[in-house]
Amino acid sequence: MLSEAFTRTAPLYERVRHVIPPIEWPFFADDVEAILALKRQRNAVVLAHNYQTPEIFHCVADLVGDSLALARKAMAAEADVIVLAGVHFMAETAKLLNPEKTVLIPDTRAGCSLAESITPKDVRLLRQRYPGVPVVTYVNTSAAVKAESDICCTSSNARKIVESLGAEQVIMLPDEYLAQNVAAETDVKIFTWAGHCEVHERFTAAEVRGLRWQFPGVVILAHPECPPEVVAEADFSGSTAAMSDYVAGHKPGRVVLLTECSMSDNVSIQHPELEFIRPCNLCPHMKRITLANIREALEQNRHEITIDPAIAARARRAVERMLAV
Repeated sequence: MLSEAFTRTAPLYERVRHVIPPIEWPFFADDVEAILALKRQRNAVVLAHNYQTPEIFHCVADLVGDSLALARKAMAAEADVIVLAGVHFMAETAKLLNPEKTVLIPDTRAGCSLAESITPKDVRLLRQRYPGVPVVTYVNTSAAVKAESDICCTSSNARKIVESLGAEQVIMLPDEYLAQNVAAETDVKIFTWAGHCEVHERFTAAEVRGLRWQFPGVVILAHPECPPEVVAEADFSGSTAAMSDYVAGHKPGRVVLLTECSMSDNVSIQHPELEFIRPCNLCPHMKRITLANIREALEQNRHEITIDPAIAARARRAVERMLAV
């Protein structure tokens, strides 16, 4: 017998039925209904990254997008509580931009291989090696690393940020492949750091060629955290937001998104008439966020993000300087 929550959340299920089998929805319905009620009670919003699973992204999230979009939307959120359905650096960024609000992350283990690849000490050593060269730091870093930087960037605006500095040379960290892909598009000399995304680094040029052979006419979109040889083989490269916009604008009949798995699910819901080929690389950190722990975060006020005020002030400047460009 179906639960009352299942019946009441049936309209939400209609949004995701294209990617979630009917047999699974009863396992989500109670948490979905509870989260919606808790958001009203606590004046809370849920911010969800494009890599979140569809039952989160389409059913309980209030604001969605890539890292840049979430950073901007966090500033405009009219709420007392922000729950970040994403990874830890995203929650820190939301806190930097909303110091007076309560920011929660449902699972503290939701980290990032890029953020873990570099420390504040590493940035200080790079400044010593390249004196006077400005430091552009990807938002996929800790607040402490941002605090050592001149300006932040995302995959959406990386080239724009690099060129906005008017410098002949910049240090761009920590994603080596993103930096190399930006360097191929600009005359600015870029010094890189050997950090990689554990999702995107696994894609290969041979895999791209294999997809073209197996699925004739397929259009291949690659995230710029992929290795440069993968980007070179693709038809388009851009952030998750740019990939979503490409699909909406070009309507390729058969498409591959070379990025985290759930991105294809979320975009396909908006374009059920298109065929999405899914070479599936999962982010283990993003998948730590679930409906159950979003509910627990709101019920128990866990886990609250706090940042040392001295670090926060310096990191905030780097993020705000990016948002001003």
